[in-house]
Amino acid sequence: MLTVRTPASTANLGSGFDCLGLSLPLATTLRLWPAPETEIKPLGDLLRGTPAGPDNYVYQAMEVVASAAEMPLPPLHLEIESEIPLARGLGSSAAALVGGMVAANEVLGRPLSRTELLNLASREEGHPDNVAPALLGGFVVATFDGKAAQPIVFQPPETLGVTLLIPDFTLETAKARAALPSEYSRADTVHAVSHAALTAAALASGELDALAGAMQDRLHQPYRAALVPGLERILAGAPAHGALGAALSGAGPTVLCFHRAGGSTAGLHAFLRGVLEAEGLHGQVLDLTPDREGTVVRGTFDENP
Repeated sequence: MLTVRTPASTANLGSGFDCLGLSLPLATTLRLWPAPETEIKPLGDLLRGTPAGPDNYVYQAMEVVASAAEMPLPPLHLEIESEIPLARGLGSSAAALVGGMVAANEVLGRPLSRTELLNLASREEGHPDNVAPALLGGFVVATFDGKAAQPIVFQPPETLGVTLLIPDFTLETAKARAALPSEYSRADTVHAVSHAALTAAALASGELDALAGAMQDRLHQPYRAALVPGLERILAGAPAHGALGAALSGAGPTVLCFHRAGGSTAGLHAFLRGVLEAEGLHGQVLDLTPDREGTVVRGTFDENP
């Protein structure tokens, strides 16, 4: 049996729109083995209602690799499980895409390199901010010119912890993108470039006290705030309750707070839950450490054991 584990991811981290991402230890797991005919089984509550046939997004990702490699996929049994809530800004589609692509590449005998897989995934998503950390792990700064991604990966400091506020409601990426303006002022553009660069530098250097200021944003968070009740209050107030910095995770509605690993997050949890309650919402608050491995493959797919 072949097993492929692909982690969740959080993107943007403030002003790093479509280019900054961090891998998180919630995973989509695929299990595959040869079968007389192809069978696709999404498992678990989070995937209830997702397609159980060739129109499943994971299998479609596998077909993208088969087409690029000009090789047919053999009949197979595919089971899909996920810990990543859908449409919450945690890279669930990127994990499905990358996991499916890596699985297909293994099934077909690895015709494509990891660089080629990343380029394919970036083309499918349109940007590399989620697919790069999902594939490579750690913190990733990446660009994409429409054909090739250029990532730089480094491991976040051991002292960095992550707190997620995951509301119970969903927010489709297309709706969140539709809220953004088509043009920005020069001042907002300079603000975005400088703050994205400072965020990356703070995480790379371990100078975490710079994050609260570095993660300020004018590109997307102000325009998406109306779609995420309580977002403005969290972004403004989280640092006073123990957060190193706060940001909308991807397109939302999940909100990310960095904290110092090993320290108490009780005050931060109480603050986040208080915001939820004030907005009449429900959700969960999780403490995590960044994922450092990216996509992991175990076992083999052998049509002729």
